[in-house]
Amino acid sequence: MEDKILLILDLDETLIHATVNKLGDDFAFELYQHYVYKRPGLDAFIAACAEKFDLAVWSSASDGYVKQVVAQIFPTAVKPVFVWGRSRCTPLVLPRLDEYGYYNLDGASHYEYAKILKKVKRLGFDLERVLIVDDTPEKVRNCYGNAIYPTPFLGDPDDNELAVLAQFLHSLHDVQNVRSIEKRHWKQQFLAGNEVTPG
Repeated sequence: MEDKILLILDLDETLIHATVNKLGDDFAFELYQHYVYKRPGLDAFIAACAEKFDLAVWSSASDGYVKQVVAQIFPTAVKPVFVWGRSRCTPLVLPRLDEYGYYNLDGASHYEYAKILKKVKRLGFDLERVLIVDDTPEKVRNCYGNAIYPTPFLGDPDDNELAVLAQFLHSLHDVQNVRSIEKRHWKQQFLAGNEVTPG
C-alpha cells in the first residue's frame, strides 16, 4: 500500500486567527496576550484530514508559539509528523524601493520567511506526495506545484473555507503525483464541479 500524502498545514490566517483585539467572546483560547479564534470547522477538518493524510504543521511564527497553538488545536490522538516554526524557515530579504526608485537593501527592507520543501525532502519525503496549505503564496512560492492557497481567515464566524478545502483534499488523497494537479484556482474549479456538504 502506498504511503499517505504528507499534508503540511500553516497556522495563522489558515487554521486560526490571533489578534490583540477581541473580535467576540467566541475565541478558543488566549496566548501571549492574543485572542485566538479557530477557523470554523477546524476540528472536523483536522479529523477528516488525519484519516487520509499524514499531517504536519509549518508556520513562520516563533517555534514556541507554534508548539503551543498545535497543542491547543490538535486532538491528542492526532500526532503531526513534525511541528516546525520560524527556525525551519528560510529568511528572504524583499527589498523595497526608496524615494528615488532604487532598491533599498539595508534594514528598511522587508523580511519574509519562506518554506523551502527541500527541507522536507531531506527527511525522506517524495515531493510528488507532499501538499502544503498556506494562505500566503510568497512563503511557498518555490513550491507552487505542491501548494494550495486558501483565503486568509481574519476571524469571520461565517467562514466555510475549511469545509470546502477538506472535500478538495479528499479528492486528492490517492493522487500519485500531486504536482501534476492544477491547484492555483482550486476553490473555483472544485465548486464548479462539486456540491459541498457542511463540515
